[in-house]
Amino acid sequence: MKAAIFTQKLTCYAALAAATATSPAMAQETQSEESTDFNNEIVVTATKRVESVQDIPISVSVIGGDTLAKSRATEVDDLVAKVANLQMNGVSGANVPIFALRGVSMADFSFNQSSPVATYYDEVYKGNPAFLGVSFYDLKRVEVLRGPQGTLYGKNTTGGAINIISQPPILGETSGYLNAGYGNYDRIEANGAINLPLGDNAALRIAGTIARADGWFENVVPGQPDLASVRQYGVRGSIKVEPRDGIDFVLRASTSFQNPRNYGIYAQPENVVRAGLGERQIASNIADERRNARTYSVSLTGNAELSDTLTLTSITSWDKGRFSLYEDTDGNAGQLLEIPYLDRATQFAQDFRLTSFLDGPFNFVLGAYFNREKVFNRTTLEIGKDIDFDGVPGVTVNDCAIGLPLACLFRNSFTQIKKSSALYADMNFDLSESLTLRGGLRYTHDKGRQIDLRADALGPDEVLLATLIPPTSIGYTEDNLSGKIGLDYQISDRNLLYAHYSRGYRAPSFNAQAFFDPSEVNVADSEKISAYEIGAKTQFADRAVTLNMAAFYYDYRNQQFLNVDPTTAAQTLLSIPKTRILGGEAELTVYASDTLTFHGGIGLLDTKVRVGNVSGVDVSGNDLANASSLTFNLSVDLTLFDNETGKLSFHPDLSYASSQYFDVVNVPRLQQGGYALLGGHIDFETSDGRWNASIWAKNLTNKFYFSSRIDLSAGFGFDYNHIGAPRTYGISVGTKF
Repeated sequence: MKAAIFTQKLTCYAALAAATATSPAMAQETQSEESTDFNNEIVVTATKRVESVQDIPISVSVIGGDTLAKSRATEVDDLVAKVANLQMNGVSGANVPIFALRGVSMADFSFNQSSPVATYYDEVYKGNPAFLGVSFYDLKRVEVLRGPQGTLYGKNTTGGAINIISQPPILGETSGYLNAGYGNYDRIEANGAINLPLGDNAALRIAGTIARADGWFENVVPGQPDLASVRQYGVRGSIKVEPRDGIDFVLRASTSFQNPRNYGIYAQPENVVRAGLGERQIASNIADERRNARTYSVSLTGNAELSDTLTLTSITSWDKGRFSLYEDTDGNAGQLLEIPYLDRATQFAQDFRLTSFLDGPFNFVLGAYFNREKVFNRTTLEIGKDIDFDGVPGVTVNDCAIGLPLACLFRNSFTQIKKSSALYADMNFDLSESLTLRGGLRYTHDKGRQIDLRADALGPDEVLLATLIPPTSIGYTEDNLSGKIGLDYQISDRNLLYAHYSRGYRAPSFNAQAFFDPSEVNVADSEKISAYEIGAKTQFADRAVTLNMAAFYYDYRNQQFLNVDPTTAAQTLLSIPKTRILGGEAELTVYASDTLTFHGGIGLLDTKVRVGNVSGVDVSGNDLANASSLTFNLSVDLTLFDNETGKLSFHPDLSYASSQYFDVVNVPRLQQGGYALLGGHIDFETSDGRWNASIWAKNLTNKFYFSSRIDLSAGFGFDYNHIGAPRTYGISVGTKF
């Protein structure tokens, strides 16, 4: 029966995708011993059906779980070097990136915001940073979908979606693996999984990861530890049950904890705040404060075959997370500016889908979605809290009253509740054997409230001086209709042309940066994108070469930005009326021989603000942030020998991003120049596949580059910068059973 076959295929193809040793190029699986014509394909469920990447009219990059593990892609940040036109802003530190996909990004670093590039774990949307946790372990694959999403996904987004898919339990099989490794900065790590049958119709899979490493940002303050360390673990348990033919359930529960020394800030100019310090040195007085992130997640995914042609899918999920850090914002041993952040969030979501498997020309996916997210945020700006103005020993509220804003703490807090309900549909109709009409619609009802936002001025002794913003509550309600329509033409098997138009929508946002005046309490308008795209999926040379291409044009309205009024210094969220983005991607995989494969991807972007004013500056004609005009990645898989002793292979990789700005004002001194990152790994596996070993390295040339930059010169006299990780390397050994 078709729905049952769907489930069986999904399990089989899961094993295939997990074995993929590719870059993100949209390519086939590694050639098997029996295959002589490269027939194995990467199979995905990006369209909520089991399909080859070559058959779906979507720009999507796929990275297999084995590739992620061997290339040391342990955090979501690592995807940037593997996916064309994907970039990030590291303003929130490692593993909490603000993604930019095709130039669509978020220009607000507040922890109450949800990115326009959605992140899904096993089809569960994770909006708030408190839900992200430890990302990459025991994965089947990662899919990166470009462009507006909403007619196939529970949550609508303007920029795209990143689907992180874990390995599911396998019925009737006892198996597992364990890997352990050591690297520079005394990195010690281990990860593994075990799969156990629970009778004939159920199975349990338990997976976990743990890692510790010293910080690479050397702290020169005596008695203070180095920053940017690693201390984390994650555990996930999954139970799969098939009570009868046509019905299956997967229950997943996970938790993770991160407790490292926090990231360090590279403040400039060097002759003022970094005098005498090297590139990766810092003088931090609060380095002993740890960054804490705790997550809990439970989800239940069920599939029920209602008939030979209809399958009902239900995904029910609950998430809870807490994220806190104490940031040495001025990047030195003084106390000019330090900021403690706290973010607590809970989320409940329900997604229902009805998927057809009709023999006729028409098929569809119908869905209903509900999401409720509750967030509590508290942020404190600690400004010159060590400055004594009154001459009395100890810095108190009296010093704040005299030196305002110096010697003061400015704290705001609020609770945010957002509810999103939606009905969505995705349909396709075969006009002929080669031509297919595709379309989709989504109706979304969003409602949000920001409750009891309050901002106070306090002394360093926590004594209240004044309430700057009394408890205030605001809200919004919005309805939106979005969708897509397009055509795709199957030239031949695995050769496809497509063109489509889609409309994307992102809900309004609350300003989290209201500290000094009630006028700062505001809501930014919803964002909308009209996206036009054409593309081609091609294979030739007996499927030894896969070349997939896409070109696009975006009409972007009301992109949300932080804005500082130049006359009052009030900070609000505003919407830039109009921006345009155009560009394209090409991804190539070449199986040159049984022992040599090339993978490459290139992304081109041209972004321009058409109409807009930010912080008193006319930004018309400026580039968007995190939008390099050129990105590319290249990797090689070379088998040096494969015999009765085992298999030895070499896998170098290179990524490049051209110059970019980190803000829409395009401050010249804060532009990041183009840079390349070189890495790779050498792997050995015994002939029986039981034992393996690997030597790996990232940023081999020890390239120094910025991952985010913010202009704080007007208020504090320095620029706030994050820098990328230095050269890291290590070895790992593993066993499978």
